[in-house]
Amino acid sequence: MKWLIFVAGAILSWGMYGPFLHKGQVSLGSPLRALLCVGVAYFLIAVLIPGFMLMSNGQLNNFHSSGTTTATLAGALGALGAICIIMAFRNGGSPLYVTPLVFGGAPIVNVLVSMAIHPPKEAPNPMLYLGFLLAAVGGFMVLYFKPSS
Repeated sequence: MKWLIFVAGAILSWGMYGPFLHKGQVSLGSPLRALLCVGVAYFLIAVLIPGFMLMSNGQLNNFHSSGTTTATLAGALGALGAICIIMAFRNGGSPLYVTPLVFGGAPIVNVLVSMAIHPPKEAPNPMLYLGFLLAAVGGFMVLYFKPSS
C-alpha cells in the first residue's frame, strides 16, 4: 500500500500544476517563458536526480532501444500536454476550466489506451462504461458549480 503515498503525491502535484502554471505565466507575461521554466524544472528533477541515482548505483547503462524509445515518447507526450495547457491558458482558458477538463478527460483516455496496449483477458465490466459517464458528468458538475472568480 506504500504506492498510495505516491499516488497522493501525484494528485497533489498535478492538482496544483494548472493554477501555479497559470499564475507563473501571467506573472512572467509570456506563456513561453513559463514553458521554459517548466522545462528547467523537468530537467533538474527528471534528468539530474535519476541520472545521479543511476550513476551512483552503477546502473547508467543497458538502455534498450524499445524501452528507451517508448519512455522518451511518454516524456514527449507529457511535454506536449504541458504545451497544450499553456496554449489553452494563452488563448483565454482559465485554470478553473482547463485543468478540470484535462484531468477529468485524461483518466478516460488512460484506461482506453491501457486496454488497447494490454487487452483485457475478458470483456470489461459494463460498470466501466458507467464510470466513464460518471467521470464526464463529474467534470461537468465541477465546471458548472465552480466558484466564480
